[in-house]
Amino acid sequence: MNVEVLDIKGNKKEEITLSDGVFGIVPNLKVLAQYIRVYTTNQRQGTSKVKTRGEVSGGGKKPWKQKGTGRARQGSTRSPIWVHGGVAFGPTPKDWRLDLPKKMRALAMRSALSQKFANKTAVVLEQPALEKPSTKQMVEILANLNLQGRVLIVWKELDTAVIKSAANIVGVKTSFIGSMNAYDIIKAKKVVFIKDAVEVLDQRYTK
Repeated sequence: MNVEVLDIKGNKKEEITLSDGVFGIVPNLKVLAQYIRVYTTNQRQGTSKVKTRGEVSGGGKKPWKQKGTGRARQGSTRSPIWVHGGVAFGPTPKDWRLDLPKKMRALAMRSALSQKFANKTAVVLEQPALEKPSTKQMVEILANLNLQGRVLIVWKELDTAVIKSAANIVGVKTSFIGSMNAYDIIKAKKVVFIKDAVEVLDQRYTK
């Protein structure tokens, strides 16, 4: 498939050819749904923790004698039914992590990429010259490309100037090939791929 490459003014610069097997397949919605479930579940830290009656401080002394008071027998003031007592059946640290086969992850990525290009919500941009962080310049680039809402900008490599330039722009997220995932692509309303980044993706996911 042929894709236009735009400059920072929004004008067509050239055309490049991308693999139909990566950017032009019929998206597998079932695999995408499963990928999203696995990804979002893996974001859970699983660090919720309460103290049981054995972990709460105090309660070593029997509140009152066993018999003769007319009250129910109690062995500790740290019973779950007491104020300041431990918690019964509360959450404890747990690993929520799920796994997805490598081939399914790759299919999810190809499906996400193909969906964006099919819906014309993906843009390929030539490498902008950002020698130093500049929010103003980044805003101008997005305005020229008519990009609003949740925007994901994908670079080939980690670029500090790019990250800082977009950090204060609401709805804009930057990523590079090493950290990008299918969930970020699906979540974004528009995706901007820098030319060399999309070429690396093409090589990586071509069968």
